[in-house]
Amino acid sequence: MGLRTHRDLDVWQKGMDLVVAVYELTKSFPAEEKYGLTGQIQRAAVSIPANIAEGYGRIHRGDYLHHLSIARGSLAEVETHLVIAHRLDFTTPDQTRVAWNLAQDVGKMLTKLVPRKNLCKEKM
Repeated sequence: MGLRTHRDLDVWQKGMDLVVAVYELTKSFPAEEKYGLTGQIQRAAVSIPANIAEGYGRIHRGDYLHHLSIARGSLAEVETHLVIAHRLDFTTPDQTRVAWNLAQDVGKMLTKLVPRKNLCKEKM
């Protein structure tokens, strides 16, 4: 049986796993980061499956690709926040590993969904 909803997409499911991993990880962040890094990484993580779902719900392929592009940007943001958290000693490599590996999996899946010719070119 084919895909019926965005919930059937493996990339959406993996993105949801990433959200859970990020929320679990940020439980150990300092309380003073609640409105700083904690909020930023949580919002970026939530944006990934949300944009995959929104894009899937659109009628036009261009809209779908646009939302997948936004999801890729949010993924890069999550990766950056994970590195920042580690560099600030909010996490250890072991604590970060689950979220990082999920982020890498989601990135590979998004890359397969978005043909190379549709990726934005760097503006000069």
